[in-house]
Amino acid sequence: MKKTSLAGACLLALSLMMGSGAALAKTPPDQLIIGMNMNNLLTLDPAAMTGNEVVGIVVNLYDSLVELDANQLTNVKPALAKSWDISPDGKVLTFHLRDNVRFHSGNPLTAEDVVWSMRRILHLNLAQASVWKSYGFSKKNIDQQVSAPDAYTVQITLPKANDPQLVIYSLAALGNLGVLDSKTVQRHERDKDWGNHWLTTNEAGSGPFILETWQAKDVLRMKRNPDYWRGEAKMNRVVLRHFQESQTLRLMIEKGDLDIASNMAISDINALRKDPQLTVDAVQRGTMYYVAMSMKEAHFANPKVREAVRYLIDYQGINKALMPGYGVLHQRPIKAGMPSTLPDPGYTFDLARAKKLLAEAGYPDGFDTTLRVLSDQPYLNIAIAVQSTLMQAGINAKIITGTGNQVYGAMRERKFDILVGRGGSGMEPHPHSSLRALVYNPDNSDAAKLTNFQGWRTGFYDKQLNEMIDSALLERDAQKQIADYQAIQIRYDQLIPAMIPISQMVDSVVVRNEVQAYQPHPSATTFLRDVWKVDEGDKG
Repeated sequence: MKKTSLAGACLLALSLMMGSGAALAKTPPDQLIIGMNMNNLLTLDPAAMTGNEVVGIVVNLYDSLVELDANQLTNVKPALAKSWDISPDGKVLTFHLRDNVRFHSGNPLTAEDVVWSMRRILHLNLAQASVWKSYGFSKKNIDQQVSAPDAYTVQITLPKANDPQLVIYSLAALGNLGVLDSKTVQRHERDKDWGNHWLTTNEAGSGPFILETWQAKDVLRMKRNPDYWRGEAKMNRVVLRHFQESQTLRLMIEKGDLDIASNMAISDINALRKDPQLTVDAVQRGTMYYVAMSMKEAHFANPKVREAVRYLIDYQGINKALMPGYGVLHQRPIKAGMPSTLPDPGYTFDLARAKKLLAEAGYPDGFDTTLRVLSDQPYLNIAIAVQSTLMQAGINAKIITGTGNQVYGAMRERKFDILVGRGGSGMEPHPHSSLRALVYNPDNSDAAKLTNFQGWRTGFYDKQLNEMIDSALLERDAQKQIADYQAIQIRYDQLIPAMIPISQMVDSVVVRNEVQAYQPHPSATTFLRDVWKVDEGDKG
């Protein structure tokens, strides 16, 4: 109640000022002021971070070995590594570092810091270890697999056969190998925690900005690093402010008290599209909105029932009415825009076909079930739309809303019937990034607890499909690899999977026109070092 009252008081005060004709101050010309919801901003530790919001902060405090070009994701650009080599057998990656980089502490950045940072990820075994574990790295082998032959050379030996280009994409896209100042972090270790407690609210990077302060669910300030190896960032300071209510964000950016607003409700974003002082920047992410069924549940273990559900979703209606600003129609597990991504299969709502399939499955009158969903939008509206069309075929799905832990927790425990959610990686510009998250399931046993694999969560398993995914990853002929990934999509479709993609995520950010060179990054690694502002009065 207290938060609501404070938000209401803030809105009232602002409206009174507007009504009286009082002008609110513009943001300082040398500062970038960003409004966002910080509820999911829980730690600044690159090894422990979760969610896109913190990635966008970490990549401005730390540098990584390489970066992805926001305009062409398959273009890997040098960063701390000025060049790199892949051994002929594809097993060893060698990175040649710059020798003129210093951390914010003044300590020189060397290969030992890179090696220590990567070892730390696996030894801590927190959120960001999962991708590296899927490549075969572990707490047991990481110390042998990563080494520093000299002060400015890093060698990564892959523990198992892989596509080395995918590993390089991961180094660039994930933000988790922001290189840490190992000497500084080690001074702040507590009970052998690799500095995790200290790095929750502090940083030890070499990036274009230095953390000044972070007050949880209030404000985070970063100041320009005067000794940055690329040259000083254009803005003297970046300030991120927490706003719980989308309406408050809308009011603040309309009046010029914010330069950028993110995490806004689509209704407010659409209203702001008409403002000539503002631009809505939309970037397509690799994650998918989906309808998932549990094959541990008797009804959905039957492929005819799953196929019936496939034809009981109004994909076109949902995407037209509910998803503008949130997502775009997509029905494949591999994200759009990849050379290997097949065109959508073109599924549409077909009640007669669905009823015929249900009758053949032994459910001519349908059945009762439950549908779990987050209480946020657009998830809830998608669930209501799906509930409505399922009901037309006699499938009565009771909606159960909850928090992320409640909804996805039930999915991780494989204790759900139907679920509307969003997931998948797609951060790296490689088909395996999507398949790893949404399809791959090497061990379907309950004991395996492969909770990071959504294929395992739904109980969907096909030995041949797993083998096809493993084989495609190692294929060195580019055209043959594309054909292999297309064959995977065809087989996946024919197997009537338990997860039905309906829309690919779009992330929308509102930016004032004074802001120049701001480019939201598809992998959430949005760099702010080149952003600057122009006086609107000088633009004519």
